[in-house]
Amino acid sequence: MKKDWGWLLLPVGVLALYLALVFAPPEQTMLDRQRIMYFHVASAWNAYLGFLVVFIASILYLRTGAARWDRLAHCSAELGVFFTSVTLLSGMVWARSVWHVWWTWDPRLTTTLILWFIYVGYLLLRASQEGDERRARVAAGLGIVGFVNVPIVHMSVVWWSSIHPPGNPVDVVMDRRMLLALLAAVATFTLLYFYVLGWRVRLEELRERVDLLRERLR
Repeated sequence: MKKDWGWLLLPVGVLALYLALVFAPPEQTMLDRQRIMYFHVASAWNAYLGFLVVFIASILYLRTGAARWDRLAHCSAELGVFFTSVTLLSGMVWARSVWHVWWTWDPRLTTTLILWFIYVGYLLLRASQEGDERRARVAAGLGIVGFVNVPIVHMSVVWWSSIHPPGNPVDVVMDRRMLLALLAAVATFTLLYFYVLGWRVRLEELRERVDLLRERLR
């Protein structure tokens, strides 16, 4: 049995919370309301990561036909949708506290919502298709095509007028304490992604074994 490294999440998470909520100074204009940025950006990064894994695993499945790649793509898509949901919800809370509105049809907000719909559709498609191989191939195709929207989301602030700052958050001039808090939050969410992904893949393997045993016992 593999060693469980999930205990790392507790000290790293506590450190990230301390850096984000206490150590980092308030932003000059938004004051403490800006602190949600650390978790908002961290969740957005992991949404990108989750869908990147779907993209790569889908290509590998179509090339090899190995079920483990389809399984990985499926589990990573679930986490990608989760982190995209956190990104959208935290962004709405942030917007409400700063601009007094829950939603605007800003290019990045709109393209992120489209990304959410694409991968929710991916999961619904998997649930509706019959036959393991057919389901895996159709899902792999959507997983590859859907990833096209990820760079569109990222570049939307450059291509169109947006209320979001252009470029990467680390490119924006900020206090070093803020940057440290942001990096800690990203690291914590990334560790959470890989930890949950590992357990989710194992659960999927067990489910497939149970389904196989049921078929043999019929």
